[in-house]
Amino acid sequence: MSCSEIGFLWIVGVKPGVRTRERVRASCADGGAVESVKQRRRRRVGVPKGVGHQNADYCASLVEGSYAPGSGALAGKKDLVVLGIETSCDDTAAAVVRADGTVLGDSVVSQHEIHQQWGGVVPNLAKEAHAAAIDGVVEKALQKAEMNPEHVDAVAVTTGPGLEICLRIGFNAAKEFCKAHRKPFVAVNHLEGHCVLARMLHRDLEYPFLVVLVSGGHCQILVAEGEGIYALLGGTLDDAIGEAYDKTARLLGLQVGGGGGPAVEQLALNGDENAYDLPMPMRDKKNCNLSYAGLKNAVRLIAETDAGRRSEDIAASFQRVAIDHLIQKLRTAMKWCEARQPGRVRSMVVCGGVAANQRLRSRLTDVCSDFEWKLVVPPPRLCTDNGAMIAWAGIERIQRGILDNPQLLEVVSRWPLSTRLVFD
Repeated sequence: MSCSEIGFLWIVGVKPGVRTRERVRASCADGGAVESVKQRRRRRVGVPKGVGHQNADYCASLVEGSYAPGSGALAGKKDLVVLGIETSCDDTAAAVVRADGTVLGDSVVSQHEIHQQWGGVVPNLAKEAHAAAIDGVVEKALQKAEMNPEHVDAVAVTTGPGLEICLRIGFNAAKEFCKAHRKPFVAVNHLEGHCVLARMLHRDLEYPFLVVLVSGGHCQILVAEGEGIYALLGGTLDDAIGEAYDKTARLLGLQVGGGGGPAVEQLALNGDENAYDLPMPMRDKKNCNLSYAGLKNAVRLIAETDAGRRSEDIAASFQRVAIDHLIQKLRTAMKWCEARQPGRVRSMVVCGGVAANQRLRSRLTDVCSDFEWKLVVPPPRLCTDNGAMIAWAGIERIQRGILDNPQLLEVVSRWPLSTRLVFD
């Protein structure tokens, strides 16, 4: 690993191990050049987030897990019960799920009121809130399921991506639970939890299917080829759609305790979506990549300079363009799928917090109708972070015979589902 690679690891939030640092020091001593932040940014222009990820080897090892003794017997257990724990950002969540897709009990403690006054998630405050809530959330989920710890067959926990200091709270809680009650441990990718939740809700959903992952931190279009196998068609080059919604909400002075997206969506109901001619991002780019930074800045200029502005018109205009941009890229992705392997992909799964947006759901229904595809979207309460999706992702890993050794793992703030762009 070179000096530039170690620098990139620190930037993306992955703390290199001691041996890695020693190798890099040796490389630098031999005359290896250290790449500047500006050079790294220039190299990443036009490349979706996650592509060529420098932590790919470690992330791949997390995907593979370990095939521990006895995992085969657990994989075949029809009444398998898994406790899922989620603390990647600002919701402390846990759920007990059975292998038939039944959510036996769940619990969530939100931090919206804590972060509202700051206009966004404050990591240290989020960590403290997770630490204060985690034991009670797990206990409540078990109580709702009318179960004791000994009734749980395994524990699944979000290991990444997310805020590292928040991830560590859930990770350590899961480790302690497993140690105290002698239970198997399963590491789960937060993004995969969102993706595979659809298979818990729709048991007839089979691979492959198109995934549209839209949230505050992520915006990707992928093909789920199989369990743990994702092909990236396109992703955001800068801001995610949810981040753009949140920023727009703050620019308009909205209360964002329940999230910027819902606030903008509600305000837009009373606005004229054609009041402002906002720029359509990447209109002429014949790929599946997305970009919301320019649209976000256009909204900022209007909010700061138009004295006669109506906030509801800005919200409606922003939402129209934001969704139009996503729909345009989705049509490109669907055409690509049908051209490459006609009839193979016939379902679209939409997940992440922005999937709760009713205007987006309506537009997606129309698109899938045009292509005669099946649309699968979780109910709004399961679009945001929850323990059930982590428990179910853990169940799917266990059913593949995969268990993990928590002593050999660490949480990762960046853990892409796919690091290679396949769209051509």
